[in-house]
Amino acid sequence: MQENTTNEPSYPATLPAIAIRDVVMFPHMALPLSVDRPKSVAAIEAGLAAGRLILSLAQKKPGVNDPAAEDLYAYGVVSSISQSLKMPDGTMRVFLEGKKRVRVLKIAPDAAGAFLSAEVEYPAETEKKGAELTALMRHAAELFEVYVKLGTRINLDSTAFLQQQEDPGKFSDIIAANSSFSLADRQEVLETEDVSARLEKLIKLLSKEVEIMDIEQKIHGRVKGQIERSQKEYYLNEQMKAIQKELHQKDDFSKELDELKKRIKAARMSKEAEAAAEKELARLSKMMPFSPESTVCRTYLDWLTALPWSVETRDEIDLVAARKILDEDHFGLQKPKERVLEYLAVCKLTKQLKGPILCFVGPPGVGKTSIARSIARSMGRNFVRMSLGGVRDEAEIRGHRRTYVASMPGRLMQSMKKAKSRNPVFLMDEIDKMGMDWRGDPSAALLEVLDPEQNTEFSDHFLDLPFDISKVMFIATANTLWGIPVSLRDRMEIIDFSGYTHTEKIEIAKKFLIPRQLKVHGLKEGSLKIDDKGIDAVIRGYTREAGVRNLEREFASMCRRAARKTVEQKLENISITPDNLGEYLGVPKFSSTLNSYNALGIATGLAWTENGGEVLAVEAVAIPGKGTLTLTGKLGDVMKESAQAAFSYIRSRELAPAAFVNSHNFHVHIPEGAIPKDGPSAGITIASALASLFTGRPVKANLSMTGELTLTGRVLAIGGLKEKVIASFRDGINTVLYPAANRKDLEEIPAEIKAAMRLRPVERMDEVLEMALEPASAAKPAARGGAKKVRSRS
Repeated sequence: MQENTTNEPSYPATLPAIAIRDVVMFPHMALPLSVDRPKSVAAIEAGLAAGRLILSLAQKKPGVNDPAAEDLYAYGVVSSISQSLKMPDGTMRVFLEGKKRVRVLKIAPDAAGAFLSAEVEYPAETEKKGAELTALMRHAAELFEVYVKLGTRINLDSTAFLQQQEDPGKFSDIIAANSSFSLADRQEVLETEDVSARLEKLIKLLSKEVEIMDIEQKIHGRVKGQIERSQKEYYLNEQMKAIQKELHQKDDFSKELDELKKRIKAARMSKEAEAAAEKELARLSKMMPFSPESTVCRTYLDWLTALPWSVETRDEIDLVAARKILDEDHFGLQKPKERVLEYLAVCKLTKQLKGPILCFVGPPGVGKTSIARSIARSMGRNFVRMSLGGVRDEAEIRGHRRTYVASMPGRLMQSMKKAKSRNPVFLMDEIDKMGMDWRGDPSAALLEVLDPEQNTEFSDHFLDLPFDISKVMFIATANTLWGIPVSLRDRMEIIDFSGYTHTEKIEIAKKFLIPRQLKVHGLKEGSLKIDDKGIDAVIRGYTREAGVRNLEREFASMCRRAARKTVEQKLENISITPDNLGEYLGVPKFSSTLNSYNALGIATGLAWTENGGEVLAVEAVAIPGKGTLTLTGKLGDVMKESAQAAFSYIRSRELAPAAFVNSHNFHVHIPEGAIPKDGPSAGITIASALASLFTGRPVKANLSMTGELTLTGRVLAIGGLKEKVIASFRDGINTVLYPAANRKDLEEIPAEIKAAMRLRPVERMDEVLEMALEPASAAKPAARGGAKKVRSRS
C-alpha cells in the first residue's frame, strides 16, 4: 500500500461549515449556490475573512431548516469561495470550488453562536498502483461515456476532460460529481478513502444507472412507435372516410354514430340531458374508433339512451281490484293492507304520489317483499327491487364519477334502467342492513332519494345530469328500526308487520304454501293430503318463527320425501298425519311441552327479537359469599343495568333477613348463553326471580311477564307487546303480566288470542309480586339454588 503524496497547499484544522441541501460536494467540483439561511450567510462571511475557505457538508434531511451537528454527514469537502455577491435582502450568491476531502472530528456553534465551526482532519487517499487500478479506470471511463450518451442532463465536455486525467483520485471524483446518483450513494462515494474501492463503487452505480436508462430508452421508443402507429391509423382512416364519402358508403363507426343519434332522439330526454348527449356524440365522432376515450363515451351514451326519461306506465288504481289482489296473495295482515289501500286512495284523488315513503318493518317471512309486488300488480306498474343489505359505499347509490376506471352509475339508476319506466314500484329491501365506512355513508345518499321535495332532480355522479324520480313509488323493508338513521326514518311512514298467529299460519299453509310446493315438486293436486292436525303438528314441532319462511321449507322437505315415494313405490295418494309425520320430517326440532318452568328462584319472561316474540327463563340462585350479584347469559349493557336495578329494589324491600343477604352471593342466569340478549323489559322478571329466592315463595306456574322496572318499583312501558303475547300463547302460557301503560297496544292483539289469554296490567312491582308468587303459606326456606322445576300445566 502506498500513499499518494503530492505537493498540495496546507489547509486549516478548523473551518466554518455550511450545510447544503440535496447536493453532495466533491473535490474538483464547481457549485453555484444561493445562500439564504442566516447561519449559512454568517459561515460564508467567516470563510471570506479566513482565506476564502469553507467546509461544505451535505444535509441528511433537506427539510430541516436549522440543522444541528447530528443532521450533517461526517465527511465533506474544503471549498474555496471563488465568487460571492451580497444581495439587498441579506442573502448571498456564491460560487464554490471543491478542493479536498475532509473527515469531521467535531462540529459545534462558534463562540458567538452565529454559524457552525468544525474541527477536521484530512485523510490521505490510498491507491494500489498497477494493472488493476488502470483496468478500473478504463472500465469506469467506458461506463461513464455510455451514461453520458444515454442521459441528456450531462455536458459531453466532461468525457473529454476525463480522458486527460491520470490521477485516479481526481478521476473518480470528477465522475461522481457529474453523475446523477442518489444523495446517499454520492455521500457513500465521498466517504470512501481508498481510490480502488471508490472506483468499484462507481462502476456498480454506473452499471445500475446505465441499465435503468437503457430500459427508459426502450420504453420511450415503444411509446413513440405506438404514437406514430396511431397517427398513421388516423391518417388512413381519414383517407378511407374521404373515399367512402365519394363512393357514398359508410363505415361501421359512422353507422354506430347514426344509430346513437336516433336513440338520443327516441329517448325523449330532458333538454339538458339531450344537449349533453349531443355534445358527447360530437366528441365521439372526432375520436379514434378504438381509443379508450371512445369506449368511455360509448358507455356514457348507452346509459343515457337506455334510461326511461319519458316512458311511464298508466296507473290503474281500483281499490276493489287492489283489495282482491292483496287478499289473493296474502292471508291476514289486515293493518298493512288497510294502510296500503288508504295510500292508493289518496294517490287516486291527488293524481300524484308525493308524500311519505312507506317502510314495512317486521320479522323475516311475514310478507313484506311479496306485498310490495302485489301493490305493483294492483296498480299496473312495473316492479323493481334493490337489496341494500351490506351496502357500505356511497357510490353504490350515487354512482362513480367518470374520471375513474370502470366507472358506472349507482344501483338506483341501474334499477331504473331495469324497470323500463319512470314510475315503477321501487322496493329498497333490507334498508336497516346498510353499513358505513371511509368510503361514505349510503344512508345519507338516500336522504335525497326519499325526499319528495328533492328527488325531482336526482343527480347520479356517473350521469352528472338531473333525473326525475319523483313519480317512483318507493317502498322500503326492514327487520328493525334500530339500524335506520333517525334522519332517514323521518322521511318514511312506518307500517309494522307483526308475526302471524297460529290460526293464520294454518290457513296460509292450506291456501298458499302447500299448493305452491306441490306444484314446484311436480305432485298432482290431491296426491298429498295433510289435515289441520298435521299442519298444526308441523307448526308446533318443527318451526319457531314469526313468519312462515321456515314453515314453507318444512313443507318443501315433506314434498321431496313424498315425491321419492311416488316414484319408487308408485303411490298415488299419500296422507300425512301427526302419527306418521316423523317419516317425512324426522324428529321434531322443538318440544311440544310448555316452556314455563316457574319454580323457586325461576321466572318466565318475554322478549322481542327480529324473528318475533320469544319466551325465556330467568334463573337465580344463592351461594355463600358477601352479598354480590353475578350476571351470565351473554347479556347486553342495558339488560345488565336492568338486573342491577332489580337487585337493588329487592334488597331495598328487605324481603329476606340481612344476615342471609350479606352472607350469600346471588347469581342470575338467562339460559342459552351463546345468544346475545339486551333490553330493559326483563326488569320485573329478574326482580320476580330474586324475590322468589329471597322469600322462599315459588313463582306461580303457567305465568309469564314483561316490563321495565325502576328503583322505586314502578313498572314502565315496553315495546313489542303483541309479539310477546303471541309467543306466550304459542308456548301455552296463558297468563301474562304486562305494564299498564301498554293497554293501548291490546288492540293490535288478535281477538282469538285475547279471548284465550289472561292479560293482567300492572303498575308497580308490588302488584307483580302479589300476582306472580305463591302465597306465603307455600313458602320454603331461602334456598341456595337448585330448586326442583315445576312444569306449568294448562
